Amino acid sequence: MERVRVRVRVEGLVQGVFYRYSTQRKAQELEVSGWVRNLWDGSVECLLEGEREKVKALIQWCHQGPPGARVEKVTMDWEDYEGDLKEFSIQY
Repeated sequence: MERVRVRVRVEGLVQGVFYRYSTQRKAQELEVSGWVRNLWDGSVECLLEGEREKVKALIQWCHQGPPGARVEKVTMDWEDYEGDLKEFSIQY
């Protein structure tokens, strides 16, 4: 089972619609580690680590997000797996 790390940026109407909280719940359900935070420009950034298929499932979920979100663009930057993320948190 290959483990991966990816930085994801989600643009659109993704703040004020429980995007971070919903992402955290989905990540915990999929057993993906990392964090999610709002950015100053209205987008959301996630750093995800875990089994490749589970991370890909979370990325796919990010394209839709929670009810109320209107995702316009999702970009990914794959990084070297580090294994330093043990849980999934919301950063403020």
